Amino acid sequence: MKKIIFATGNAGKMKEIREILSDMEAEILSMSEAGIQADIVEDGTTFEENAVIKARTIADIANEIVLADDSGLEVDYLGKEPGIYSARYMGEDTSYEIKNQNILDRLSGVPKEKRTARFVCAIAAALPGGEVMTVTETVEGYIGERPAGTNGFGYDPIFYVEEYGCTTAELTEEQKNAISHRGKALRAMKEKLRQHGF
Repeated sequence: MKKIIFATGNAGKMKEIREILSDMEAEILSMSEAGIQADIVEDGTTFEENAVIKARTIADIANEIVLADDSGLEVDYLGKEPGIYSARYMGEDTSYEIKNQNILDRLSGVPKEKRTARFVCAIAAALPGGEVMTVTETVEGYIGERPAGTNGFGYDPIFYVEEYGCTTAELTEEQKNAISHRGKALRAMKEKLRQHGF
């Protein structure tokens, strides 16, 4: 059976990835499950560049198909912050409760039409032999007035999706996977891998 290593240690992310890629004839492993430890310097200037850096770094070690994503939140009113720094925003050890509250405080009094935001996800696949493929997908929404929901992680409790009238942390797993930036990007990458005979 083929192996696909996903360059992440995030358990919430791995759960999503396994669900969406469950129909691929491959064993999906996280870096730690594949026994890989690596310090990856994400010094790209876009989500796509960072995803490629991660995938290539691990592919050099693993010699398997390696997928990596870089994703984050862009808030238009804040000049697309936190953007590629979403995970490291306000310091890596800062809780998302504090990060989310900071964004809400900075948008205090800002009307809904100016609170537009999106989740962005770029996925890179590094194939044995050196070829790299990328896809980027988004989900549009807006930043709510207060956090709501417990189903998601990260910025999900403050990110509202108009069509459901709730935050991505209030969606069921099925609903979230259907519309999420990562869900869309994983499905697009799955298609690309299939076209390459994987």
